[in-house]
Amino acid sequence: MALLTISGEPASRWEDAAHGAAQLLRFELVTEARIAQWIREEFGDASIPDRAWRPAVVSILARMATEHHLAVALAGSESLFGPLPMLLRAGVVAPEARRVGNVMLDQRLERPAARKALSELDSAAKRTRKHRFGRSNAPAEAFDVVLNAEHMDAGQMAEVLRAAVAARGLVDQGLLTAASEAQIQFQTRLQLARYGIVPAGRANLKRVAFGHPSEQMFANLLDFYRIQWEYEPRSFPLQWDKDGNVTEAFTPDFYLPEFDLYVELTTMKQTLVTRKNRKIKLLRAIYPHINIQVFYQKDFQDLVFKYGLRMAAS
Repeated sequence: MALLTISGEPASRWEDAAHGAAQLLRFELVTEARIAQWIREEFGDASIPDRAWRPAVVSILARMATEHHLAVALAGSESLFGPLPMLLRAGVVAPEARRVGNVMLDQRLERPAARKALSELDSAAKRTRKHRFGRSNAPAEAFDVVLNAEHMDAGQMAEVLRAAVAARGLVDQGLLTAASEAQIQFQTRLQLARYGIVPAGRANLKRVAFGHPSEQMFANLLDFYRIQWEYEPRSFPLQWDKDGNVTEAFTPDFYLPEFDLYVELTTMKQTLVTRKNRKIKLLRAIYPHINIQVFYQKDFQDLVFKYGLRMAAS
């Protein structure tokens, strides 16, 4: 996918620049109003806590990105995603005098009233960022491109953004793959569940003889967050003898039907991982349509720390 995020200082005309860039690039434009509508359609009328807003939005955008290139015009949108090769994060700034002038035009105010209105807009924008992302301001390194609107109008800024997207070759990378979307949805589902935002249905609790305590912990995590799973449901042949008999196979630990995703836990010491890595590499070569995510020892420890798997040890 090509993903362009645009945000900026209030009254800097960043929304207009985003609209123009989306038109020039023929990207799907994502605005605050559209996100609010999609959240209601996706999660119902129940309010989404501020800290759950980010994973809720990422979940929606990931699904859209399998069909469209996106121009995301949201305050703080540069903080939605981590580093991605197909992502360009743009910010727009402008001197206070220019922004006050824009408020005067937009709201038909005299300069003193416009200056007060701009101060209120700045405060509201900082509160929104703080609630959603934990910080009221974005550092300079959060952006790939920063435009100064002092001497550029929205159309000129849109042209610069189109050129930046082309220079990075974002469109050439194609849309988000189903495998990548499945992994994003898996992670966002875990994050949303921490705030009580879960599917309407309940996954059936399984009673399985697991081969390792880490598998039990992972299964308990999935049950707690109501994510359906199957334990070692399928083996994939990897090698055959001359008579066609299977001589080597690989059985992933879990399958998550909702995401069409296999999960393999590798919590053993690094010296014992090489053999399993070879099997996984072979599986991906023979079965390229199979989506598999591997959790190595450090990954699993991070997951335990981040989502509190120890609570489910009972």
